[in-house]
Amino acid sequence: MSILSKYILKKYLINFTIVLISLEIFFVGIDFLQNFKSIPHSANLQILYVLYMGFFTLTITLPLSIVFAWIITLVIFIKNNEFVAFNALGATNKKIILPVISVSIFLVSLLIVMQMTPLAYSSDQKRKILDNEYFTNTKSDIFLKYNDYYVYFKKLLPLEKRAEDIHIFKVSGKDIVETIIGEKAYFQNDKWYVLNVKIIEKPKDLNIDSSKLDIRYEKFLHTLDGFKPKILDNVYDTKSEFSILDAVSAVILLNEQGINTDKIRSILYNLIVIPFFVIPLILLIFAYASLNSRFFNMGKFTSISIFGTLVIWGVFFMLYKFTSGGVVIPEVSILIPMLLWVVISIYFYNKKINS
Repeated sequence: MSILSKYILKKYLINFTIVLISLEIFFVGIDFLQNFKSIPHSANLQILYVLYMGFFTLTITLPLSIVFAWIITLVIFIKNNEFVAFNALGATNKKIILPVISVSIFLVSLLIVMQMTPLAYSSDQKRKILDNEYFTNTKSDIFLKYNDYYVYFKKLLPLEKRAEDIHIFKVSGKDIVETIIGEKAYFQNDKWYVLNVKIIEKPKDLNIDSSKLDIRYEKFLHTLDGFKPKILDNVYDTKSEFSILDAVSAVILLNEQGINTDKIRSILYNLIVIPFFVIPLILLIFAYASLNSRFFNMGKFTSISIFGTLVIWGVFFMLYKFTSGGVVIPEVSILIPMLLWVVISIYFYNKKINS
């Protein structure tokens, strides 16, 4: 890495750290003050609430901080005539912006990696603390389809990976041919093991004189391969989130069952695709910056850059909300606009640089 790249990265990362910490303190502080009366008096839960809120806001503050830090860095370079010095040393536009682009991609990728961990459920955990449900997380009356089976959970305890009062109905055509009733079920080895099972089978040929139900008992059986407790917990909850790994698993499993996955795919695109909207913004802001501060309106440049960043972020946030609400499919509302945004940004960047 050249001395120039190290210098640019040092200035940029200092500004990024300051902006990120400032935004985190602002968002977390405002939320804490708004919900202070609802937060339990336990110091441990208050600390956990702040930590969960901090990571939840990180999904917003980190992409914005990447762009805002670049705006500040450019303004400082222009004001101190450092851009003129860079060009005098023979630095090209590519050498100036490439280190920032590389670091930005790394930071966004790091955020995506964190979304693969349990930290992705920070919003849910924060809500549970407010609702005094942090240690008693349960869901009831869950009904779903699995291949030829319809499964009903009376009570689901995702954190403990177990369920109570399970009914499984095997369907052939329009008839229920088998009913399985279990007291408890545990999730182990990527399967659900149902204990103390009662199995009721309906005879294939119905005859008034000889037909009878076949009833037998088993110690356990397994079903719902791959249906993780968190998937069961979230897939029918419109306000729940997914980690990237759980979202991928849910899409694969639900596609096999012929169940609509628009909501989960929109969450997946929101976690993986939308954060990269900052890269085209960095290019555009750099293209419309000036080498010399003498004839450059610094205030106008800063205001338009910040306002434009918030507008672009707001547009993608709105598109995600439309998609998660079932208005349009995620490929049309998220992937296509992102592709158009990248193409348009590259076009205007090349046009401005070459002119």
